[in-house]
Amino acid sequence: MITTGKNTILILLVCLLFLTECNRKITESDTSASISKTTVSIGYASDTVTLNNEISLNATATYLLKSDVKAVTTGYITSIQIKPADHVKRGQVLFSLQTKEAKALGNTVNQLDSSFRFSGTTKVASPTSGYVIMLNRQVGDYIQEGETLATISDENNFGFVMNIPYEYNNLVCIGSAININLPDGKTVNGNVIKIMPSLDPAAQTEQVFIKVKNENFPENLIATVRFVKSSCTGLCVPKTAVLTNDFQSEFWVMKLINDTTAIKTRISKGIETDLWVEVLTGNIKPKDRLIVSGNFGMNDTAFVTIK
Repeated sequence: MITTGKNTILILLVCLLFLTECNRKITESDTSASISKTTVSIGYASDTVTLNNEISLNATATYLLKSDVKAVTTGYITSIQIKPADHVKRGQVLFSLQTKEAKALGNTVNQLDSSFRFSGTTKVASPTSGYVIMLNRQVGDYIQEGETLATISDENNFGFVMNIPYEYNNLVCIGSAININLPDGKTVNGNVIKIMPSLDPAAQTEQVFIKVKNENFPENLIATVRFVKSSCTGLCVPKTAVLTNDFQSEFWVMKLINDTTAIKTRISKGIETDLWVEVLTGNIKPKDRLIVSGNFGMNDTAFVTIK
């Protein structure tokens, strides 16, 4: 009878322990279900990324030299062989002029002696190769000797002018190869051929002329030139993982310590690009999992669900 009683007590104790364990699991399940979890995406810290600290400057397409086509005699314009925006070659005839005296004589001289072959017409040729950017006269106008008839942009003096701050003048020198990035996504290769010996007094910038092959770029086209000031290879984190306060005096990332928990980890930044941020100090190691989306406004020790 005593043995039977002990067995009964033992069975009751086992049942009690079983019920207690079930209640504990149910309680944990309810607690876990009540915790709000944020759905996030993750990225990884890396120590194999090379970062370049760059500056970007504007460069404007221009013709350094524009040549005026001038009248070589006083008289009337009898013909014009060009229109605005036409491309002309050096030595190409652009205007025909006739003096007042020749116009008054007409064909009288040839009628007296045809061997003279007198026309009284003077040809005006282009002094350079380029594009007609200004046409000042029309047929029939009476002009004086030396008067400007048209203006030609000198295609041999086409390039991009860049204003570079004096503090970066060590980045360029005569003969330096420069890549010019156009607004349409194309890149043009050029070389520095001139650096002006004076500075803009207000901006403290100096003008650099970059010679490129003229591919009929429009004047005043604004392109960009990028220079690398410094570069480094070290521990980096994705830029979208870095958070900051309103004053941008502190920076941190949300690092996963397991599949459901992220902690706030402070860092100090170095070089920054569009994709990566160099980490100078902070408890970050290569391959650490960092939250890159869904991290805005997240508190320390946050519960998350990885997307």
